[in-house]
Amino acid sequence: MKQFEYQRASDPREAAHIAAEASARFIAGGTNLLDLMKLQIETPSKLVDINRLALKSIEEVDGGLRIGALVSNSELAADERVRRDYAVLSRALLAGASGQLRNKATTGGNLLQRTRCGYFYETTARCNKREPGSGCDGREGFNRILAILGTSEACIATHPSDMAVAMRALDAVIETQKSDGSTREIPIAELHRLPGGTPQIETNLEPGELITAVRLPKPVDGVHLYRKVRDRASYAFALVSVAAIVRMEGGRIAEAKLAFGGLGTVPWRDAAVEDALKGETPSDQLFAKAADILLKDAKGFGENDFKIELTRRTLPAVLHDATRGES
Repeated sequence: MKQFEYQRASDPREAAHIAAEASARFIAGGTNLLDLMKLQIETPSKLVDINRLALKSIEEVDGGLRIGALVSNSELAADERVRRDYAVLSRALLAGASGQLRNKATTGGNLLQRTRCGYFYETTARCNKREPGSGCDGREGFNRILAILGTSEACIATHPSDMAVAMRALDAVIETQKSDGSTREIPIAELHRLPGGTPQIETNLEPGELITAVRLPKPVDGVHLYRKVRDRASYAFALVSVAAIVRMEGGRIAEAKLAFGGLGTVPWRDAAVEDALKGETPSDQLFAKAADILLKDAKGFGENDFKIELTRRTLPAVLHDATRGES
């Protein structure tokens, strides 16, 4: 680990100002950043400790919830209001990582965690996300866990977060503090960037911009499900995951909100899939059609080809349970 400067911030505005230089990083739980620093994948000249900021509350705002960026994953998953009104989020959090990590990991940090692609972590491998312009060994290498949607010639790394998938289905809004003293709100659909030719730029945050809270809208009625298919039952990243909120009326699907993990380079959502389900009577044919729409642009790279067929089985299974009111 290389030498760095450490500084504690007293308020969000000061934190953003201190971290405005390109090589500075915020640190809260540190569950991802410290590992990257040990491997010298991240080599910040300065760490800005934000743990003392007043960003640890969960408040009811405008009929929804405002979640401070420093609320731990364990606290958020256990909150009575989240379990009651945003069950898909609680279930996604409990499906991620171990209990010890959830105790340290924060809401803001979870949104910004970096890929677990093996080539990103292997510093002797070619990785455009770690070293722009070097190439992508994942395309022709061991790519079993990597993405089949939203990929580019430069990168096929999967976004790892379970929480962000549920947040995407819930239409969360991200509140931030910028280094110039201003604030802004970012719909979660606009937070993460597709890799394109610049996979090293993973979000639309500006240098020094600090996530201060995540706001959830009014609760959405219906069945909330989070289905995570993985290699083992604990501490494994998703091969395919589905966050689903489905509301039925008169035997038809009145509304379906669906987001996907393990498939995309960002937390994935496809409005065309939801539109195809709305107003329809549940059936095997309808669910297969939804999977076809989702996967129309999917591309496997050899070892991850199975994800296409796995998704064709997982999505209909989730929709079957959701439309029957099973959780």
